[in-house]
Amino acid sequence: MSGTPHIEAEAGDFAELVLMPGDPLRAEALATRHLEQPRLVNQVRNMLAYTGHWRGKPVSIMGSGMGMPSISIYAHELFENYGVKTIVRVGTCGGLLEDMQLGDLVLASAASTDSAMNRWRFNGWDYAAAADPELLRRLLETARNNDLPVRSGEVFSTDFFYHPDPDFISRVQSMGILALDMESAALYALARAHGRRAVTLLSVSDVIPTGLHANTEERQNAFDTVIDLVLSALLQDD
Repeated sequence: MSGTPHIEAEAGDFAELVLMPGDPLRAEALATRHLEQPRLVNQVRNMLAYTGHWRGKPVSIMGSGMGMPSISIYAHELFENYGVKTIVRVGTCGGLLEDMQLGDLVLASAASTDSAMNRWRFNGWDYAAAADPELLRRLLETARNNDLPVRSGEVFSTDFFYHPDPDFISRVQSMGILALDMESAALYALARAHGRRAVTLLSVSDVIPTGLHANTEERQNAFDTVIDLVLSALLQDD
């Protein structure tokens, strides 16, 4: 195999585990700081992807871009063409609780959405987009064992960064949604459709009720302090 329409990597260039931040520069930063001998395996459209090792185990880190169409393109090609078994979205989110602080962690057990992508995939029905339960358990257990505060619950994956509905925030808050992202619902459905696994761990970059906002550097460096704990949870022996 000599690549796909969006990925130039050769067969075997990706590990079975891929971490996917939205920002390709965050992928580069995580790979160069945390992987042993990271090797650039994709730069088509500047969607950077690296493969290296963490404590001797192969790991890939690749950007996904913003939104469900973008992550769906890359996740589909990784699952379908490169033998990837697990994708973990490590992205940022807008927190919906007033007591949240910048950098707080949200583990997305499930993802509601205003996108039509999953309905098209699921015959027009409403699909319950949920994380892989074993990955969810591992991440939550590892965080608690290391006194790392993390909230686990539902997020809302929206097609809009600037939502046109003035009542949107209050509607999702009333349903107990913890945070907003733009990718998880599609990723969860795509993983199940391919018989693979996915989970999302988010860092709060905006606290919507209080108006707190992370700067560009803080967004790009999200997860830098916790990535080793994340990888230790994901690479436990089955």
